[in-house]
Amino acid sequence: MQNKNLPNGTRDEFGPQAQIKETIQNKLLSGFKNRGFQKLTTPVIEYSDVFKPLNPDDYRPYQMLDEQGETLVLRPDLTLPVARVMSATGLNLPVKWYYGGDVFRLKKRLSGSYNQLSQAGIEIVGYEGVRAEWECLSVALSECQRLGIPNVTLQLSEAGFVDAVISQLAIPQPTRESLKQALYAKDLSDYNRLCQPLVETEFSEFLREWPWLFGSFDQVMEVVKTLPDNESLKRMIHDLTTTQQFVNNQFPNYRVTVDLSIPSPQVYYTGMVFRGFTEQSADYLFSGGRYDDLLTNFQQVKVPAVGLAFEIDALVQRVPVPESGPQTLIYFDDEQWPQAEQLLHKLGNATLCLTHNFEAAKRLAASTNSKLLDLTKRR
Repeated sequence: MQNKNLPNGTRDEFGPQAQIKETIQNKLLSGFKNRGFQKLTTPVIEYSDVFKPLNPDDYRPYQMLDEQGETLVLRPDLTLPVARVMSATGLNLPVKWYYGGDVFRLKKRLSGSYNQLSQAGIEIVGYEGVRAEWECLSVALSECQRLGIPNVTLQLSEAGFVDAVISQLAIPQPTRESLKQALYAKDLSDYNRLCQPLVETEFSEFLREWPWLFGSFDQVMEVVKTLPDNESLKRMIHDLTTTQQFVNNQFPNYRVTVDLSIPSPQVYYTGMVFRGFTEQSADYLFSGGRYDDLLTNFQQVKVPAVGLAFEIDALVQRVPVPESGPQTLIYFDDEQWPQAEQLLHKLGNATLCLTHNFEAAKRLAASTNSKLLDLTKRR
């Protein structure tokens, strides 16, 4: 039986929405380029081993076999191919890349999500220190401003925070793991039961508030101050605090929140993680963070790296649709083609009418709500 319908999780794109999407993509890529990033393009098909570090629950790929029987996938992610390129080519560091393209992830049936997503992003490889994160955030928030998206909230988190706290608790390792999972799941009954042996310790005040440790930056940091001194935690909090101050100074119209009770988005994240969203959308506009372990999936040497990806499809839903008048339909005779071309480029929002008679041109203009311009009258 022939099936000529679209596969589940896919869609056709056309008309104003497709045009808005193309405009957004072009603006982002030109913005990256103008900031000094260099273009990097990777193939849509990769060996499946490239994506082993990804969480299989969220990044289930489309799979196929090559002629040698090796498993290939449609790329479910655009960051790991950058790491593959860096490892394979041995390029001199540091580098700043930008990219754009589609990723393919099998979603659960009837989830309402699409399997093909469009992204555009940047990777900063070879820079240690928080200034690389600031560069990513400057790009992200500047582009949101340029696209006219108001009321963006930036959420900061730290991939190593939960493990750094739990490692200090005087409980067995299996209990630590259970406590972490209860925290992530917000299973308060199990969480409180596992915290019971720690109620008389110096961590008790913090542990009482930990499941709710998200939202207002200042309020969260007041709770963090109750923790005992620890050098690794001090560094994390310092980086988060200085980043919040940086964003407030550079982008005072955007709100900064923090969440220190969530899991790392991927196992390869090693430091600060950031996401941008608006209250009108459940989808993140952009996300990224530091992943200094990224290249260790392909080589033994660690390389510092920070990246960021925009979700183009989420941006399309947030960017205001520009108002435009009716399109001009230019009707002309064959010998008037040069004049029609000149007028086409002069007017904007115009197109050539290719009908062979004026009556057909009038019908086309009426059906498309276009303004008809008759060049034959000017002869």
